[in-house]
Amino acid sequence: MTRLHNLCNRFSLISPISSSSSASSRLLPSLCSSFLSLNPHHRHHHHSSLPGFLSTRLKNPRKSLHTHMTISTFHNPVNSEDGGLGSGSNGTASYSPVDYEDSSALDGGYHLPPSEIRDIVDAPPLPALSFSPQRDKILFLKRRALPPLTELARPEEKLGGLRIDAKCNTRSRMSFYTGIGIHQLMHDGTLGPEKEIHGFPDGAKINFVSWSYDGRHLSFSIRFDEDQSDNNKLSVWVADVETGRARPLFQSPDIYLNAVFDNYVWVNDSTLLVCTIPLSRGDPPKKPIVPSGPKIQTNEQKNIVQVRTFQDLLKDEYDEDLFDYYATSQLLLVSLDGTVKSFGPPAVYTSLDPSPDEKYILINSIHRPYSFIVPCGRFPKKVDLWTTDGKFVRELCDLPLAEDIPIAFNSVRKGMRSINWRADKSSQLYWVETQDGGDAKVEVSPRDIVYTQAADTLEGGQPEILHKLDLRYGGISWCDDSLALVYESWYKTRRTRTWVISPGSKDVSPRILFDRSSEDVYSDPGSPMLRRTPVGTYVIAKIKKDGETFLLLNGSGATPEGNIPFLDLFDINTGTKERIWESNKEKYYESVVALMSDQVEGDLFLDQLKVLTSKESKTENTQYYLQSWPEKKVRQITNFPHPYPQLASLQKEMIRYQRKDGVQLTATLYLPPGYDPTKDGPLPCLFWSYPGEFKSKDAAGQVRGSPNEFAGIGSTSALLWLARRFAILSGPTIPIIGEGDAQANDTYIEQLVASAEAAVEEVIRRGVAHPNKIAIGGHSYGAFMTANLLAHAPHLFCCGVARSGAYNRTLTPFGFQNEDRTLWEATGTYVEMSPFMSANKIKKPILLIHGEEDNNSGTLTMQSDRFFNALKGHGALSRLVVLPFESHVEEVLQRRIFIHREGLYCDQVVPVTLNCLAWIKAGAACSRSDC
Repeated sequence: MTRLHNLCNRFSLISPISSSSSASSRLLPSLCSSFLSLNPHHRHHHHSSLPGFLSTRLKNPRKSLHTHMTISTFHNPVNSEDGGLGSGSNGTASYSPVDYEDSSALDGGYHLPPSEIRDIVDAPPLPALSFSPQRDKILFLKRRALPPLTELARPEEKLGGLRIDAKCNTRSRMSFYTGIGIHQLMHDGTLGPEKEIHGFPDGAKINFVSWSYDGRHLSFSIRFDEDQSDNNKLSVWVADVETGRARPLFQSPDIYLNAVFDNYVWVNDSTLLVCTIPLSRGDPPKKPIVPSGPKIQTNEQKNIVQVRTFQDLLKDEYDEDLFDYYATSQLLLVSLDGTVKSFGPPAVYTSLDPSPDEKYILINSIHRPYSFIVPCGRFPKKVDLWTTDGKFVRELCDLPLAEDIPIAFNSVRKGMRSINWRADKSSQLYWVETQDGGDAKVEVSPRDIVYTQAADTLEGGQPEILHKLDLRYGGISWCDDSLALVYESWYKTRRTRTWVISPGSKDVSPRILFDRSSEDVYSDPGSPMLRRTPVGTYVIAKIKKDGETFLLLNGSGATPEGNIPFLDLFDINTGTKERIWESNKEKYYESVVALMSDQVEGDLFLDQLKVLTSKESKTENTQYYLQSWPEKKVRQITNFPHPYPQLASLQKEMIRYQRKDGVQLTATLYLPPGYDPTKDGPLPCLFWSYPGEFKSKDAAGQVRGSPNEFAGIGSTSALLWLARRFAILSGPTIPIIGEGDAQANDTYIEQLVASAEAAVEEVIRRGVAHPNKIAIGGHSYGAFMTANLLAHAPHLFCCGVARSGAYNRTLTPFGFQNEDRTLWEATGTYVEMSPFMSANKIKKPILLIHGEEDNNSGTLTMQSDRFFNALKGHGALSRLVVLPFESHVEEVLQRRIFIHREGLYCDQVVPVTLNCLAWIKAGAACSRSDC
């Protein structure tokens, strides 16, 4: 059983558009979904803003921002099978921006794409939703368009693996809400009229929206743009849900939120614990004009320290001081009546977690000595126990700097980790400690031990052993003293196990409930749904039927025909199941989002069950419904408009085909609205993919996702090209398989090419793609894939689009992606997999796009710079576009518009402008000299 116990049934934030990509079988408990922000362990926490989807509004669509990006182009006569592409000069240039309509201009500024693409990108964003703890109200959290470039141009401090907006004292590049509306959820499932939260100034940027336990108040932060206020720092506000009236939480206007790490939590219905900027803090430290000495790092102890290519690390003592300056908080305990009390000394607090009985609070902090080679998550970590009225109880642990965590998967930090409160107890702690020194390569049994201890244990009291595990601990779903589910897994074998334990009965032996491969999505039994307790925590829901007690298993329902989500009654003693709900599989894709009948105390009965479900189809966007038993009556509660009606009739099909070694492959084929193969013939086609690694051929061939899911089109989505009459093959599976002891990457190139060949043959066989007009593209590891395919399978594709990739694996010598061997252990594999080493083989046009401030491990901007130079050194037709201020994923309005302008079609392209998707449209069939 996979582990959604840390997030999947505490319903708070949902997004009304589903992803277009196939959903993974399940999420690990430490992960959070961009569509559903739930966390039973941190019941008091706010929910940060979710990024907007695909909305931009240009005040003047004819005017470009006078900011330049780096455009490097190299043009060389190429007599290839897809036609001559002209010649030109190489070099780097900046140009003044001009209107898109002036297609003859040779400039590198920002441009607007054709209107059919612009209209989709400009679609207004739909709100995020948040349900009250009592499930009787819904927040509509309103969102703005994509940010302008000026917002990303704000100065950032890159410290300890973080990027900090110094003027706001938060993480940089935070999205935000523009308004909050409250709707009453009526008994008949309809929504009452909207009540707008009011009382704060116009233009406020809203973050960290959080309900109080009793649902009577909301807390949130607000800030303003520089042109609206001289002070950009965040202030904390509270609103009365009944009246909608908001007011500042602090009476003093000089108290601001420090949101670099955690920011605030509700301690009880009327009190919050807030991380604030210390009032005594002065100006930031000044960088010395002359350094005090050389930068020295040493390893005199001859320790083995292997780390991946982390970015934005501390570099010197000045950075250490600057990190302390921005990250240090003073905790303040503040009541809704305005009473304020200091709580502990100033420190770099990273998380706050009150106990269910509201008596204690776990406080995590980090401290010196810091590191110049690992991010702040590995700095020395201290966990203390305090009472909620501000009295220190005891130190639980003080972990040293963790620079030496091995790179092998499933390696962890030494000492206490995953320290949490039991959700079913008032103030009972539990945690896990490794027995293998944190090194996954060490063979030992047990590998992890789970401990538990009451918060009020006297100093020197010993914890109890709750459970021992031979794989790596993955979390616990609590129910009561008779039932808890413990999860463990091991990456190398993909093995995952679920244990049934009785926490309050030492004489009841633990037993394995599920033992399966995490890759085998067909065998996934689902995850237990959680219910809210009277104190606001979340525990496994037990359902009564005919005097018997069952769990509710919520599953994705993977099948060879696609995902068919389900809800099962499950007898944990006998293992028998009864399916009480299943998604419509003919036309729709439906899923159970949250339990909605848990707002009352006592037993839950099947005939009183109420759940929130989502429903969508290929052409109908996601809506939300309440479904009630026993009649299973369905009531629609949202009616969001179609975000891009011009593509409402797009054609979508999940296709299956076979690789030459017998592995079954899948992809989603999208065709433009109104496409008729007999009349329109083969289309130019764009493949967009990302390789995956598997331990078995059977698992690699399983179908993931649903043919009936709505096609969510983001502002950098390949599906935008449907509006330009392209065929899109989205997510063709590229499995890299290493069965048994075999290393998957040792045959990476062979398997990559075989998968691509099978996909190309399938779209040609179907008659939807022109053989000479097929392009390949991808982001990050997908960009790495793209470059390799152009190097090793030039017969398949006419060109490629590689975005934010890493191309030289010798620059990531201590592992990358799923590879945990070092360069020195697998030199041949590192070299053979690196398209940089095969730059001389790339003869087809390639467009490289990279954010100038890429912060992803491994994908330094330098990767694209050096790869472009290697391509240029061998006369490859190529273009490099470096996007100012952008990180790993492009965020800004002008940026996204430019990226799609880079792919303009053949009729608009000019000789010197290397527009990559023009090459798809042109192919070998185009005789125009300017293509």
